[in-house]
Amino acid sequence: MTENGVTEMLTALDVQGMLQIDRSTVYRMADAGRLPAIKVGKQWRFPADQIQQWFQAQAKTTAVSVNSQASLPGQPRELNELLSWEWLRIIQETFANLLGVMIVVTDIDGRPINQPTNPCGLFTAVSQQAGAMPQFIESWRGLTTAIDLTPTFRVGQLGLLSARSMIAVGTELKGMVIAGCIAPEKWPPSPKEITAIAGKFDVSPDLIRYHAEDVYHLDDEQQARTLATIPQIAALIAHIVDERKTLMDRLDAIANLLQSF
Repeated sequence: MTENGVTEMLTALDVQGMLQIDRSTVYRMADAGRLPAIKVGKQWRFPADQIQQWFQAQAKTTAVSVNSQASLPGQPRELNELLSWEWLRIIQETFANLLGVMIVVTDIDGRPINQPTNPCGLFTAVSQQAGAMPQFIESWRGLTTAIDLTPTFRVGQLGLLSARSMIAVGTELKGMVIAGCIAPEKWPPSPKEITAIAGKFDVSPDLIRYHAEDVYHLDDEQQARTLATIPQIAALIAHIVDERKTLMDRLDAIANLLQSF
């Protein structure tokens, strides 16, 4: 796209119309180097020929994805399709360190999207045992049936507290943010309770006893802050996922259009 040897330049408004995304997203992509762009004074300009090449490359990549995955434009996508593991890890690490708890993001069936962040020693020791992780997943899945409109601490498989906030994308519930590894008021567990926990996971009571104090102790204020923060984490993830879903659907549509030529 040149005229008299001069490359046609597009405005952010032009690119916004092509991609059907918010103009602020166009600016962020340009600023991050994810779109071919040139800064002219304080304004971004986009070389039309490079944008067209980028557009076609994205469409081809998406076409491969469409052919290899179940989701098609307009159909529901799973949460793990819509999440970038790297930035999700950064979000989890940031809030897990801020709150002093374990954070795990799961799909709607309780399956972790990636590894739990900041797990306590007790969880780590038990989760490494054969057959333990399916039990944790089953426990997390049970959190989806809780009717709480706001996060509430519940006692989990290890006798520790956890709370969840749902990730809603549009009108669909796609997953959960779970904060856990928090000791209840009565801790450590009694010898009888230790034996019962060990029996659930078919491990030695000595393993539970040895790691019983390797958990997170939060005072009332810290617990309240955790309950108030996990909905914010869920909302942040939902916002990013929604933008990514919109972009992926647009690219899918473009890929299908190109395939029809």
